[in-house]
Amino acid sequence: MSGGGRHRRRIRIAVPVAAAGLAAAVATALLMSSANAATALPTPTVKLSTSTPTLAELKKRVVGAVAGDDTAGETTKKSSMSAGTSASSVDPKIIGGTETTIATAPWMAQLWYYDDKGTTSESDDIGFFCGGSVVSPTKILTAAHCVKGYNWNANGAILTGTSQLPSDDGDLHGGTVSGVLRQWNHPSYSSTTIDNDIAVLTLPAPITATPIRMTTSGDTASYASGTSAKLYGWGRTSSTSQDISETLKTATLPIKSDSTCAGAYGTDFIKGHMVCAGNPATGSDTGTTTACNGDSGGPLVVNNRIVGVVSWGVKDCVEEGAYSVFSKVSTYVGAASPRVDDTNLSYSDHKADLWVRKSSNQEGFEKDSKGTSFAARESWGDWSGVNVILQTDLNRDGYQDFVVRRSADGAMFWMHWVNSSSSWATKQIADNWKTRTRIVAPGDVTGDALPDLLSVDSGGVLWIYPGKGNGTFAARVEVRSGWNQYNSLRGHGDFTGDGKVDLIARSKSDSSVYLYKGTGKSGSEAFSSRIKVRSWGGYNAFDAPGDVTGDGKADFLARTPGGTLYLYPGTGKATSEIFATRISVGTDFAQYDIFG
Repeated sequence: MSGGGRHRRRIRIAVPVAAAGLAAAVATALLMSSANAATALPTPTVKLSTSTPTLAELKKRVVGAVAGDDTAGETTKKSSMSAGTSASSVDPKIIGGTETTIATAPWMAQLWYYDDKGTTSESDDIGFFCGGSVVSPTKILTAAHCVKGYNWNANGAILTGTSQLPSDDGDLHGGTVSGVLRQWNHPSYSSTTIDNDIAVLTLPAPITATPIRMTTSGDTASYASGTSAKLYGWGRTSSTSQDISETLKTATLPIKSDSTCAGAYGTDFIKGHMVCAGNPATGSDTGTTTACNGDSGGPLVVNNRIVGVVSWGVKDCVEEGAYSVFSKVSTYVGAASPRVDDTNLSYSDHKADLWVRKSSNQEGFEKDSKGTSFAARESWGDWSGVNVILQTDLNRDGYQDFVVRRSADGAMFWMHWVNSSSSWATKQIADNWKTRTRIVAPGDVTGDALPDLLSVDSGGVLWIYPGKGNGTFAARVEVRSGWNQYNSLRGHGDFTGDGKVDLIARSKSDSSVYLYKGTGKSGSEAFSSRIKVRSWGGYNAFDAPGDVTGDGKADFLARTPGGTLYLYPGTGKATSEIFATRISVGTDFAQYDIFG
């Protein structure tokens, strides 16, 4: 492939339907007794494979970036310092602090970027380094100024699992190097003001580094003035040289109040979008502890949660009275979370795709999102023998899974792609769910960053089955009763923009549509009191595949009896304006009996 880029290639191979080979008994709260293994289950006909750069190509990028001396997202923005100081150029960027090991911060990632521009001259080469954090097995949280305007797919390499920087000869010191499948930065990022400075890189395959979670949207305690926060990075260790640290460093910085930050930086500091930390710099390396160039994109951590992403500071980092400035993660978790959890069937973008089954012959189809419409359908073969099919990603490996219910006995199964063997695996996860009136796979309900499963029993009680991230579940937890008053219960992702999973329910009696806002908690407090957002008569099927439009907000689909399918784009508002004006995406959807 030219340019050394990478992509995920999907090969469709017709595979005959075969009897499912059930795994050995699974120790899970859901599985209670053996099921009728003689009943055939669907076998997905789509084979997935990844096409990634060779290790040699990735090392070439690392070596090129190591030799580079460019600065990611360099800007000419000026910062007005407090009284008595002169204006200084702002650099996106541990002076002070101590060395540490990767064992103390296993989620730390090194982001290396090298573009030789395809020329023999080195004068136009771009090479730079940023930090980042592993926030799921295939996702790296970093700064937008490290991502915007750069083609990470063609030129990037992500190194994890080592506290050492690579050597000039490409020695990775035991680390694991990965390519980048796709990139996202906040759509409102400004290179002038360095506002909304947050981004997510998606890897082509899961890595083993232990993830760290982002803080929640409602977190205020972590930002209280004086709170101790931990900074990690490989950035510059002195204001008088460009040398970055060969070994991971950490430092403890006190969080500063918004008024203190604004006093130092004036209008350059944007309250609510930024947070600053540290003691005021002394004007020299002596007595100063701060983030600096090379720390860009790395995390600021409080209570094992990321509360900030290294964004900017004054040039050379130590000007008297200066503080390190970070993107405030509590503000951006609603925008970043959909990108962290955005598995989709096409794997090529950030848009949720539609999966449907044709009622006449039980053939399954994928219809890839084009934003406000869907592409031509692609066959997934015979999906007879099941009456529930849900799109999800229970193991967070970046490949979309399916949770299905067998019609004959109500047994539940998890179908997931195993990249190492290039095959689909089927695992029973529950027995005798025949009488469950609703089953939903909305994502992470409980706030532990692991996808969960919901079901409503015949008595109308809603249960949470907390996922463990590997297709097994902890003991079920009761939410509350009364859920059989609804003839539809759907959810996949965040409808309100706060980073928490929500549900949409429609009443049997009058077709009123209600929003149940997720709280990130479990049990009876898992969802807030319902909010009426619509009255939807005239529809007989619904679906919530996730973010169809790719704007970071969960969307909804509704079908009329005549077969017209409407897309209701999410607005992120928890009111009657939760959805924008509907868009027709097709008139032939009456032929489908199951929406994934």
